[in-house]
Amino acid sequence: MTADAVGGVWSYAVDLLRGLAPHGVETTLAVLGPAPTADQRAAAAAVPGLRLLETGLPLEWLATSRAEIAASGQALAGLAREIGADLVHLNTPAPAACAAFPAPLVIACHSCVATWWEAVRDGPLPDDFRWRAELTGQAYAAARLLVAPTAAFAAATSRTYRLRQPPLVIYNGRRAMARPAAVQPIPADAAFTAGRLWDEGKDMATLDRAAARLPIPVLAAGDTRGPNGAQVELRHLRLLGRLSDTTLAHLLDTRPIFVAPARYEPFGLAVLEAAQAGCALVLSDIPGFRELWDGVAEFVQPGDDAALAATVQHIAADRERRVALGVAARERAERFTVETQATTMLDAYRRLLAGQCGSMQKDVAA
Repeated sequence: MTADAVGGVWSYAVDLLRGLAPHGVETTLAVLGPAPTADQRAAAAAVPGLRLLETGLPLEWLATSRAEIAASGQALAGLAREIGADLVHLNTPAPAACAAFPAPLVIACHSCVATWWEAVRDGPLPDDFRWRAELTGQAYAAARLLVAPTAAFAAATSRTYRLRQPPLVIYNGRRAMARPAAVQPIPADAAFTAGRLWDEGKDMATLDRAAARLPIPVLAAGDTRGPNGAQVELRHLRLLGRLSDTTLAHLLDTRPIFVAPARYEPFGLAVLEAAQAGCALVLSDIPGFRELWDGVAEFVQPGDDAALAATVQHIAADRERRVALGVAARERAERFTVETQATTMLDAYRRLLAGQCGSMQKDVAA
């Protein structure tokens, strides 16, 4: 399996492999891009049967040429042959366009530049995005099985790449984070967000403008500068930097109002973490969020900072509503467990190895 240490794919991979371990699945996790942090390495080391391999190979969205991705593909295919892999699961697809893998190939459709551009920008893809999207399409065509975290993103992927059938939908899960014994206090009345703050798709600019309108602090965890050089200036959010899982868990335990104003979000593990903690959710009204959280969250049109601020302020002033939303979110989050994700994925693996992938991609995980 491949992963990167930059965003949610790391949590996805480690949680999935933790869920697969009790079923006797042994995995080599090949890390592309920047090296994992000490906390990330410790999390991987705690998963039985998991071998962590830091490859130093570039992530496809950080690579500067097709040749770099081709080299990654050849290296990963060689690794799969070396270890005698029964199955290859790529969380970064483009290398599959450049190499023949020696085992059945599963690709998880987490995101891509083409669907990101459609959601965030206007006009045709720039050249630097176009060749990456072409490689992604070729990789999807090479896979024996595609999986996606929501039906909304499966549909967007299918439409964008003109797939003959949409990816199999397997909802992401997230393990409960360890709670520390004692940490610094957090304001009782606060809003909070977390993730890649530098990513335009997360639309922190709208939240920053909303924060200027609010009487309560709006806290934000994550990096404001990405490994690709992208950065964002945020004047009104209270920036916390990147937090460890234990610190993040404590902050969520105070049940701030969790805000995700994203224009592009194929799933949103940070939203799931907040829901597991019982936070009231205020989300942008995009298809993926509606699919997962309709009926248990407040929704606001993307880019509308005035409506976003008004919604957060209304929830902050109405404790009964805030508690009710938090309870509803936590109940909904019980659908998205690591155990369910792992058993569904394992079933897909087994059916693929048995040659039954033809009918699988019509299924939707409940």
